[in-house]
Amino acid sequence: MIFRNILHSLTLGIICAITSGCSSSGVKGDYADSIKTVSPRETDLTSEATAYSDSLLNCLTLEQRVGQCFMPSIYSRVDEATVRRFRSYISDLHVGGIVLLKGDVESAALLSDMSLKSEVPLFIAIDAEWGLGMRLEDAPDFPRNGRIGEKADEELLFEYGSEVARECRRIGINMVLGPVVDVVENPGGIIGSRSFGGDPVRVAELGTAYARGLEGGRVISVAKHFPGHGSPSADSHRTLPVIRRSLHQLDSIDLYPFRHYIESGLSGVMVGHLAVPAVDPHSLPAAVSSPVIDDLLRGELGFRGLVLTDALNMGGAEGYGAVAALMAGADIVISPADTGREIAEVVEGVRKGEVPVSVIDDRCRRILFYKYLVREKSAGVMLEGIREDVRTGTDSLRLRLER
Repeated sequence: MIFRNILHSLTLGIICAITSGCSSSGVKGDYADSIKTVSPRETDLTSEATAYSDSLLNCLTLEQRVGQCFMPSIYSRVDEATVRRFRSYISDLHVGGIVLLKGDVESAALLSDMSLKSEVPLFIAIDAEWGLGMRLEDAPDFPRNGRIGEKADEELLFEYGSEVARECRRIGINMVLGPVVDVVENPGGIIGSRSFGGDPVRVAELGTAYARGLEGGRVISVAKHFPGHGSPSADSHRTLPVIRRSLHQLDSIDLYPFRHYIESGLSGVMVGHLAVPAVDPHSLPAAVSSPVIDDLLRGELGFRGLVLTDALNMGGAEGYGAVAALMAGADIVISPADTGREIAEVVEGVRKGEVPVSVIDDRCRRILFYKYLVREKSAGVMLEGIREDVRTGTDSLRLRLER
């Protein structure tokens, strides 16, 4: 089965919540306690999630299955136009999730609450590379990853991830597009302080610990930007950077943190808009490159979790769409320029036989599997005191990260 070898941290967090009465504030105890062998209960939960995904998949129309593979972005505000667009994404396009952009805590919570009206549970994602303050103006600020103190260790980063997971769950967010595990060659470059630095081992250890903390709190982590955005000087928001590394350099530097993350059983990887001639001689953007996704990420590194593209509305992906990304091996397309048009093109591709329906079913089944793992049982988000609750106990953690 495709899911047999996953679910160490994420599943442990869910089991803790189910069997021990833990709150969504994250796993209690030491970082080392989160690293365990698979228990019989985890195997049961894997079977439950597999049965759920298979059953729900059979109930979905083609349009709904395709929609699950899309996560457009939307600002975290509740003006009339934004709310209308959000509702259309859910009811008309059947999207699988939403990426929250800049806004405020209460608006993000209100949008998350509205998502409960979707027939299929949604992923509610946010770029919280250094906490919710990266996107939400009234959420706690933590130091950027590159400015975390030299004494920071895995246990502290696990605690940090657990706290961010608690804040996310309080708002209704169940996916963080982070950590950034790019190994930076130039601290003043494009990635810069978004990364944990230039030492592959430190980046791997701190990034994975942060992700474990997130997943222990039932929030999916997404390591980015595969296969590594640390060496190119160009900005993929504007153009297509080229990774001019040999296979040996890629393996020992850029891929090292991703391999560590994958071997830890974590859940998501975002593929960047990066040309990698050493892997793909055609130098396609990695997010639409089968050699990068199917051969390297899935094949050589053995990743069986969710594969997300970087935002398809970025300059580095110009000329390529959702069909190319899904056919290359991506599960979820992030922020296409025109979500409705891209969904229609994929549906049309399936009907014409250009996109095998098995490809869509494979992607959709994996998405539904992970949705079962992070499902929220509460009736909705309680807005009363939400800003204060999100900020609870963050000052001390911030100071410890900065030391």
